[in-house]
Amino acid sequence: MQMRHAVFLIPLFFIIHTTQAQESLSKDISYEYLDKLVAVCKANYPRVKMYEARVHVAENGLKKAKLSYFDIFSFSYLFSPNNNVNTISPTFGGYQFGFFANIGSILQKPNTVKQAKWEVDAARYDKDAFDLNMESEVKKRYFSYIQKIVILRLRSGALLDVESMLSTVKHRFERGEESLENYNKALLMQSDHSQNIVNAESEVLMAKSNLEELIGQKLEDIK
Repeated sequence: MQMRHAVFLIPLFFIIHTTQAQESLSKDISYEYLDKLVAVCKANYPRVKMYEARVHVAENGLKKAKLSYFDIFSFSYLFSPNNNVNTISPTFGGYQFGFFANIGSILQKPNTVKQAKWEVDAARYDKDAFDLNMESEVKKRYFSYIQKIVILRLRSGALLDVESMLSTVKHRFERGEESLENYNKALLMQSDHSQNIVNAESEVLMAKSNLEELIGQKLEDIK
């Protein structure tokens, strides 16, 4: 008698696991939507703006370094009235003009400009590296979110199968064709699957929250 009941339950387990094995992440993933999430993240996330500001500061420093070439040269003039004795240059009177160049600055400026260029490059490299890490993190959280959705769907389908099995076992038990032990096992299985649904729903919500935290916007608002 027990062997017949065991044979009855085995196909039902087989059907449940076969249904679960047919699920795949790939059909739920939208790379077009993922690209939108990455773009929204780059537009909203504060640290992205921080790295952009650093690039602007470095670029502004480079401009100042290039303009500072004009600081090397200086201009001066001296006015000596013709009716006065010019103690500096007795031969000439009126206005005297002069241009001067700071030799030390001439030697230093190329290195100053080069360093400013390096600072711009460093700021851009930092931003590029952060953008890559940010894009990777968005993808990771998106894939995790999709995974949780698929798991929830799997468990929901399994619960339907278990509930169908429980209904069958219950009818057989009421007709005296199934043992109390197998009926209790079916009840316990149904309870476990119901708990799995609650856990899966919680994991979906947490994964969604983690993704929204990163992109700074509700998923429902991104079309």
